[in-house]
Amino acid sequence: MTANILAETEDLRVCYGRVEALHGLSIRIREGQIVTVVGANGAGKTTLLSALMGLLPHTGRIAFPRWPTAALSVEERIRAGLCLVPESRDLFGTMPVEDNLRLGGFSRRGDRGYSAGQSLEEVFALFPRLKERRRQTANTLSGGERQMLALGRALMAKPKLLMLDEPSLGLAPLVTKEIIAAVAGLRDHGVSILLIEQNARAALAVADHAYVMETGSIMLEGPAEAVARDPRVVDSYLGARKADPEPSNEDAAPAPHPRLRTAGS
Repeated sequence: MTANILAETEDLRVCYGRVEALHGLSIRIREGQIVTVVGANGAGKTTLLSALMGLLPHTGRIAFPRWPTAALSVEERIRAGLCLVPESRDLFGTMPVEDNLRLGGFSRRGDRGYSAGQSLEEVFALFPRLKERRRQTANTLSGGERQMLALGRALMAKPKLLMLDEPSLGLAPLVTKEIIAAVAGLRDHGVSILLIEQNARAALAVADHAYVMETGSIMLEGPAEAVARDPRVVDSYLGARKADPEPSNEDAAPAPHPRLRTAGS
């Protein structure tokens, strides 16, 4: 059974002055999935997240079909269930871990059935180290712990769609593995995720569906497992492949993977 569509864009365009940064993007995120967008620096990945969050003016269509009403402002989108963890993490460094977390649930105050205390304990169950450091200020945490805190603060708002911008940025490989595993665990707890990640290998390993973005356009999409096997993705983002036999026609372009969609197909 196909999962319900949670969010989608159609012909999404964003301009910085006269320069168009996104060129008619159409993506789809389904409930209960991790969808990843991989691409080089400057491809437009963060611009996509900012447009979805309502932080940038855009043309085209952004829709949240499973939400009760259209959410136009940033505040409305947050209350409707959209949450962004930016690359910078934007923590309050001089405040204790617990206070940072409680601020994450501020938008849900007064909602029937919402308990900040219960949400706090759920975050601590996911990230036990945050419970151990609940009285420490955020600026005393390690890089991995700060990323856990950023994730935990977002989860306090009970998001329907959690958007993550480069969660492994600046982290050691072992810590990156831990954070990516935590992201996969969030899906198991019913959180749908849009993951922007330069570590394409790690992102594709946990994602259900993937988009490859180059200079503001979607060049390739499909099931993450199939995208990870595509020769173009292997060569550009996953490291060198083993040598293939020489093609009979040196100018022939590689054939698209049968399960993938390329731009214009």
